[in-house]
Amino acid sequence: MNWRERVTVDPKVCHGKACVKGTRIMASVILDNLAAGISQDEILKSYPSINPDDIQAVIAYAAELARERVIAIQSSPVL
Repeated sequence: MNWRERVTVDPKVCHGKACVKGTRIMASVILDNLAAGISQDEILKSYPSINPDDIQAVIAYAAELARERVIAIQSSPVL
């Protein structure tokens, strides 16, 4: 699956944030839900305009962002 077919950025939609194509559901909202432990089934119930392929596309989009951008993380002290 090519995430670019399902995740779009349009300056006129959600202030240019990445969204599932044809919706105003931001990729970050889906990722926040997944990170909070909410199941795909629950996300789909909450957002009936998306489908499982959309969720997978958002995950692939996030994976690509993680490969392209490095965020400095301070290491924890060893106890």
